[in-house]
Amino acid sequence: MTAPLPPKIIDTHQHLWDLQRLSLPWTKGNETLGRNFLMADYLRATAGLPVTQTIYMEVDVDPAQQEAEARSVIELCRRDDNPMAAAVISGRPALAGFREYVLKFQDAPEIKGVRQVLHGPATPPGYCLDPAFVRGIQFLGERGLSFDLCLRSGELLDADKLVAQCPHTRFILDHCGNMNPAEGDTAGRRQWQEGMKHLADHDHVVCKVSGIIAAATPDWTPAQLAPTIIFTLETFGPDRVMFAGDWPVCTLRASLRQWIEALNEITSSRSTAERTKLFHDNAVRFYGLPANGKKPS
Repeated sequence: MTAPLPPKIIDTHQHLWDLQRLSLPWTKGNETLGRNFLMADYLRATAGLPVTQTIYMEVDVDPAQQEAEARSVIELCRRDDNPMAAAVISGRPALAGFREYVLKFQDAPEIKGVRQVLHGPATPPGYCLDPAFVRGIQFLGERGLSFDLCLRSGELLDADKLVAQCPHTRFILDHCGNMNPAEGDTAGRRQWQEGMKHLADHDHVVCKVSGIIAAATPDWTPAQLAPTIIFTLETFGPDRVMFAGDWPVCTLRASLRQWIEALNEITSSRSTAERTKLFHDNAVRFYGLPANGKKPS
């Protein structure tokens, strides 16, 4: 029998967007995602679920709007009418002015890190090893900020080389390394497995269990997702994995509830302690969140 849901869940990858205020070119023409997704929508999506806190994840806005996006989520984090406790903001580590941009938020403890999506068609393989990019990531470590790795599954060995050059920066690998869960025993999967093992060898890398539901087949079942998730859990170990919803991108295949219930089923045979770390405690520790789920007054 499937175990009940954990009593408290932290969603470490919550997206929101208002297309009247922000431009998201990658959503244009997408029937599912090409509309507004606001905090009220997220609250409806999590109704009845034990989600106590969330971490906002940047949404790859037009670069000219990065600061506006960051300011809006800082405001949400400081309000007591929603569960958003912290945020990872958009940035371009290789560009001139990146340090000055980051320093604009030095008085905003809600900002925990930066992400640049690296799997888009305009970003070539190996981009994360550009010396200017590496220096930008090293600067994040100097400021006590993390960097989310979101890149193609076949480029994890590039990420390994980046991580090795940035020993003082904490990294979060998004979406189980973006492996397609429907892909069987292929050269691509074996390459992904090798990359995952190399990244897990670095103590300053953790992994989000998320995202893969969006790449599943329309008739997906938890059994389709299980091999990718189990390999991730066993490779990174119980102390370096975190649940993440990836809402609303997950709705390409499933509601947030369906994704949570699928992960709950896949991990139901694991100990209560492991599941508590996955769904809650590791996020508290990694992001420095209040364990009681209450925002500072």
